[in-house]
Amino acid sequence: MKRTISAEVGKGSVNHNSRKFKAANVDPERTHLNVEYCNEPIKQVYHKLFDEALKRYNEKQTRSDRRIKNYYEKIRTGKQEKPFHELIIQIGNRDDTGSGTEIGEQAKEALNEYFQGFRERNPNLYVFSAHLHMDEATPHIHIDFVPFTTGSKRGLDTRVSLKQALAAQGFRGGTRGATEWNQWVQSEKKELAIAMFRHGFEWEQKGSHEEHLSVIDYKKQERTKELAAVEEKLADKSSEFNTLAKRINNLEDGNQSYHDMEDKLEHDPEYQLPEPQTFMTAKTYKAKFAEPLIKKLKKMIKSLIVQCAKIWDSYHRINERNGRLYKENEHLIASNDRLKEENTALREQNKDYALLRKVFGNRQIDDLVAQAREAQQAKRRQRQKSYDYER
Repeated sequence: MKRTISAEVGKGSVNHNSRKFKAANVDPERTHLNVEYCNEPIKQVYHKLFDEALKRYNEKQTRSDRRIKNYYEKIRTGKQEKPFHELIIQIGNRDDTGSGTEIGEQAKEALNEYFQGFRERNPNLYVFSAHLHMDEATPHIHIDFVPFTTGSKRGLDTRVSLKQALAAQGFRGGTRGATEWNQWVQSEKKELAIAMFRHGFEWEQKGSHEEHLSVIDYKKQERTKELAAVEEKLADKSSEFNTLAKRINNLEDGNQSYHDMEDKLEHDPEYQLPEPQTFMTAKTYKAKFAEPLIKKLKKMIKSLIVQCAKIWDSYHRINERNGRLYKENEHLIASNDRLKEENTALREQNKDYALLRKVFGNRQIDDLVAQAREAQQAKRRQRQKSYDYER
């Protein structure tokens, strides 16, 4: 059975989500069926995420008026970022997937499965409040999260930023309609579609002309896209790594030049004071030999000090960046290997599925799938009857 997926920006009323107060559209007799996944106080979350970064930031400030006393209040009263964001995601509508119906129970199971992988998929979105509601017209989930980015060069090194948080997860803004948020929401809808398929639903994409794919084909298609993206990133990082390696070699060449200059100062006659000539006065010796050599040495020392400062600054920056790139490279290689393994497994599943159809015929396989779905739905109907009886 086909059902739509709705994903909307919520108002972020945590008290309503946790049912500390109930709106008129809530059925209190079904509130006990709701699921609370987590419910942390938002201010405690800010202390957990940002206190260390706030301390580092304030220690660097020489002016007291630039220090931040309370990061939560700064974000709450500011205009650049919201303290947190809310996603409301729902299967179907009140007419075809109502709460309190068998289909509604199936939707609940699919939504619950979808949420179990939400944190793992979104490491830069700290979920502090999440509730699955079964006491309104249609089952749905409220997910409240604080988006954060690390390694920032502006402000706190760990700070609130929806744009940068989603970019760190691979969602970068494109056209006006393909913002980071829109790309991310579309990706989350696809994850829900996979969970829905396992519970007897197909995603009805209104306004879309794409042919519906089987779950194996769909997952294979998504993993192929991810694999291509990871390989592209890996190539970019390899190129950047090679560039840094060349710069380090240049620094080593500069170090050799320094040793050459040191040897020249020690032994080259140009930089040595000659013995004074017979009957030469101290004043003449100073004017003719000592002062010109001192001027030459001062000029060289100034030049060397400037070059040395630049070299050490470059060296430390490159060293830091090199270490970061090495870690990113290792992470990308691991992701690449994992995606290749998943792709291989999906190809094997596809072969097995095709073999079954070839050996037993399309009709028999379709009948078996239909029987399996019917058996699954019968179990759900039985559970619903037991539940209605207990009520």
